[in-house]
Amino acid sequence: MVSLRRRREARAPAAPDSLDAARRARELAALADGEAVDVLVVGGGIVGAWAALDAATRGLSVALVERGDLAQGTSRWSSKLAHGGLRYLAHGDVGVAWESARERAILMDVSAPHLIRPLPFLIPLGGPVGRAAGAKLHVGIHLGDALRAAAGTSRRRLPSARRVSAEEARRLAPGLSDRQLRGAILHWDAQVEDDARLVLAVARSAAAHGARILTYVSAERLRGDGATVRDVHGTAAADGAFELRARHVINATGVWAGELSGGAVRLRPSKGSHLLVPAAALGDPRAAVNAPLADDATRFVFAVPRPDGLVMIGITDEPFDGPIPDVPHVDAEEEAFLLSSIGRVLERTPTPADVVGRFAGLRPLLAGEATEDAATADLSRRHAVVEHDGVVTVVGGKLTTARRMAQDALDRIAARAGEDRPGACVTDRIRLAGADRPQGDLAAQLRFAVAHELALKPEDLLDRRTRLGLVPAWREQALEAAHEALAGAAQAT
Repeated sequence: MVSLRRRREARAPAAPDSLDAARRARELAALADGEAVDVLVVGGGIVGAWAALDAATRGLSVALVERGDLAQGTSRWSSKLAHGGLRYLAHGDVGVAWESARERAILMDVSAPHLIRPLPFLIPLGGPVGRAAGAKLHVGIHLGDALRAAAGTSRRRLPSARRVSAEEARRLAPGLSDRQLRGAILHWDAQVEDDARLVLAVARSAAAHGARILTYVSAERLRGDGATVRDVHGTAAADGAFELRARHVINATGVWAGELSGGAVRLRPSKGSHLLVPAAALGDPRAAVNAPLADDATRFVFAVPRPDGLVMIGITDEPFDGPIPDVPHVDAEEEAFLLSSIGRVLERTPTPADVVGRFAGLRPLLAGEATEDAATADLSRRHAVVEHDGVVTVVGGKLTTARRMAQDALDRIAARAGEDRPGACVTDRIRLAGADRPQGDLAAQLRFAVAHELALKPEDLLDRRTRLGLVPAWREQALEAAHEALAGAAQAT
């Protein structure tokens, strides 16, 4: 293996953070002509984007290839929470809970304060939650609060957990049922305003440090010294295929990682389904509501208010078998489960008629020693870095800990270089692109996305640069504006 060239310190931003079609074409042509990079990252989700930023800020030349758009896979179908790992404490996994709390602190206070905000959560006491279960939850939440303090998140950002009266609980969540309501546990966690935009912010930051961010480039075969890739947007070689040369390769393709690892990585995908309902249908809550499952008080279905006037109801955690689809769908059984589960603690159970949007994602959980019929809810959310045939694959984990996953993958590559290694990771100290830019109106956002955020298609604009596509009716209303933004950019060039 060729070692990395010595760089004594991380490189300061040396390029614009703007991404557009012209930059993509220029950088792709250079690679197609035989220019090599230090690190090739395959996968344009949250882990791949962080890996590109980590490598670039260590002073390495980087190319990231993604067969679709940025955040086209699992990273846009998350629960949109940067949570501190409360459920992991319930399973005794203190290590994952601590890592989650620390990474949440980095996201909130350093990386993306513009995309992460505090959110109160209520666990109603009484009815489905008896006194014994309530006491157990109370202990777990206070352990989580201790991890919050140890991770450096102040009480001003995430207030301490406390018991509240039934009256205060209903003020925060007017839709709560008052049947047998003895009060609630109020605790705080962090909400990601837009998971796809978080991926984009990381990718643009990587581009500002010189990384080449190449969407619609499919990696067809990985090797330790590069990959066979194909430009599926039609701007490179005649047939779109060429050999991309790299000294090191990172496979960060999530639930598709097993397909590119030659069987070296075993995954047990878990399907998480979500519903979107108007906030008014649940009494316009100001806090999220947790409803414990009937058969497991350590697992919850939650109703989380969003800044767009909707409430997200989620999440399922069921094994998924078969070919991995590009866009998973919520089936009728999952929808009924979510509605009935959250209805256990509400005055009025929402119905399918209340649902205005649905989405589902697949988590790339490590199979470990699990049997085929094992519940994916019981699998660890730990991540792993695996080497096979010279390729470094990083899998497992979750949105909150993606930065740390990327760091571990780059540390593995750095270790190969012996004394001639790059600098240490600095991504825990970097403020992401966009943190200081105010949002404009919709038309301005669409034009900005075409000019600076590598939006090449209407679906890029509606489904990932904005999240209008989460509600089909909103998507239809904005489709013409998306076409106009792309047409305007084409005329300008």
